[in-house]
Amino acid sequence: MHMFGRPKGILGRLGGMIMAYMNRDAAAQVIELLNVRPDDKVVEVGFGPGVAIELLLQRLPTGSVAGVDQSQEMVSQAATRNADALRNRRVDLRYGSAERLPFADESFDKALAINSMQAWSDARAGLREVWRVLKRGGIVVLGFTVNSGQAKQGVAELLAAAGFAQAEIVDKSKLFCAIAIKP
Repeated sequence: MHMFGRPKGILGRLGGMIMAYMNRDAAAQVIELLNVRPDDKVVEVGFGPGVAIELLLQRLPTGSVAGVDQSQEMVSQAATRNADALRNRRVDLRYGSAERLPFADESFDKALAINSMQAWSDARAGLREVWRVLKRGGIVVLGFTVNSGQAKQGVAELLAAAGFAQAEIVDKSKLFCAIAIKP
């Protein structure tokens, strides 16, 4: 869990490379469920090595992506992977936690987290923060691969408890996703 939950040092670098390879397909499937529009503002909580951000940018010619990760190593890897977008200010990557997102209320149209909620110190607080930074009508998708260790049971209920509506679980190839809307 340490190598993947809060990667640092040599094991963190290795963990980031493994995550970049293993989670690319999952990221593409989660992004598909987000149904992003070209000008959306999207936030990723626990962006890891930045693969989903890289994929999102291809669908957001006039939009932007922001994110927070609790690992300095992952912030560094994601910044390297998305260096052009950072220079062009289409990406905003920050070190921090899900429980205290460093963004203003109602800043984003969409939100995602892939294999990260299980590493948050307080999933309920993190989901309340995601709710806070999403605009009304905003969509959140949480993706969990078969290797995440996250059980399906209770995830939709956590979203509902955080204030989200229409929470549902969707099974995809080698992962499940929880989708909800901010009413």
